[in-house]
Amino acid sequence: MILLRELLTSTATLDTLHPKDITVSGISYHSQKCKPGDLFVAINGYQTNGHKYLGNAVENGAVAAVVEEFNFDLDIPQIRVANSRIALAQLGAAFYGNPADKMKMIGITATNGKTTTSYMTNAILENHGLKTGLIGTVVIKVDEVSIPSELTTPESLDLQHYLKQMVDKGVSHVSMEVSSAALETRRVEGVDYDIVTFNNLSREHIDSHGTFEQYFEAKSSLITNAGEHSYAVLNLDDSYSASLADKTKASVVTFGVKSKEGHIYCKNLDLSTGRARYTYEIVKPFQVDGTWHTAGEFDIQLAVPGLHSVYNSIVAITVALLCGIPVETIQATMRTFAGVERRFEFIYENDFMIIDDHFANPGNIHVTLETVKFMDYDKLHLVYAIRGSRGPTVNRENAETIVQWMKRLELDEIIATRSISHVTSKDFVTDEETQVFLDVMEQANIRVRLYDELPDAIAEGLSHAASRDLVLLAGCQGMDPGAQIALKQLEDRSAAN
Repeated sequence: MILLRELLTSTATLDTLHPKDITVSGISYHSQKCKPGDLFVAINGYQTNGHKYLGNAVENGAVAAVVEEFNFDLDIPQIRVANSRIALAQLGAAFYGNPADKMKMIGITATNGKTTTSYMTNAILENHGLKTGLIGTVVIKVDEVSIPSELTTPESLDLQHYLKQMVDKGVSHVSMEVSSAALETRRVEGVDYDIVTFNNLSREHIDSHGTFEQYFEAKSSLITNAGEHSYAVLNLDDSYSASLADKTKASVVTFGVKSKEGHIYCKNLDLSTGRARYTYEIVKPFQVDGTWHTAGEFDIQLAVPGLHSVYNSIVAITVALLCGIPVETIQATMRTFAGVERRFEFIYENDFMIIDDHFANPGNIHVTLETVKFMDYDKLHLVYAIRGSRGPTVNRENAETIVQWMKRLELDEIIATRSISHVTSKDFVTDEETQVFLDVMEQANIRVRLYDELPDAIAEGLSHAASRDLVLLAGCQGMDPGAQIALKQLEDRSAAN
């Protein structure tokens, strides 16, 4: 319970209709979830305007509302603000006692690798004996309790609720994926990050942001808005990340796998088995809370495969050093960290190999196939699920990126599928998306074996796999059940023999 006038000091207000000194017992932004005594905040969502449901909220017990426009038909107190999304975030933080200020907050953004990086970071912190929280695409973890995620970054009020639960459980460090949508819609307003990271940027989510420039602006705001007390970890191999080094008040720590100009360099990289070994070298000293990390080096061995895992691990290791975690704990964690499902995941290693990968966008495709180029195998069989209901532009760019790698990987054929029976309506591959993919391949003189059904495409790939070959199951939603299907087909084949 809190007095409304006290709660409102946390956000800027314009004026009030039907002012009254009342107490509120909660905050809601969904009229159907409103409870008696709640303050309802009307926000403009992606699909509807919350102001339309103000009457419903009152029927369900709302005693006051924060709005961008008054409803003169209702006699409850209405407080007008310039941006109700910002107000929701600020009110939520105040209502739950500003929980982010009581923990070390680690904000992780990138087009690719947010999930793996946050899991790696969390694993290191946990292995040091810390109580941790994790917020991201797959799960929200409050100490030892896990809750399935609905959004990469929760709505601001829900986020503050989860953070309050973490404080109550004694959590000290939170690793958090921060999406471009969350930054643009101000869901993380009121979260003062101690460490922020920006690993890479490639074309993704353009439809929701309008232009690539707006997408970059949204992503980069995690870095550009960071405070003087915080640290920013930036990747010099990515031009977008590197460009932010002088655009933040945070203390910047830079790294590179290719670039040697940063504080940290990835030396002696060996990807011959797909699982990297490298030397983490501190080239330029950096200071954290009065302690210097001086020039030196230590060896890292990864249990997870892929060049992208190298980049993700360097971010996680650097964050761990900024948190004061010993090198020995970092090394031990990297040797055992098993990874995240469908992120260059080895699902079969016998006479030949099968790797399952979330082929989402050009950046993801590029780093995945670059890893494959490093690996030791005889022949590659690429099974690709065309991306559905994302429009022709995304599919053209994905196809063009695949084409760039075909000659380097000595491929002139690709197995493709529309996965008709294994996707929902929101991921259905349209005829236009299929044709765009086929047109790009035809122009590059690449033969396509196209299947409507995912099991047929996988069976085709496996039928040609010989000893020491590599089968790559690649794609987003259409390939999600691919690993299970492939392993079942191998099991059936073995039983038949």
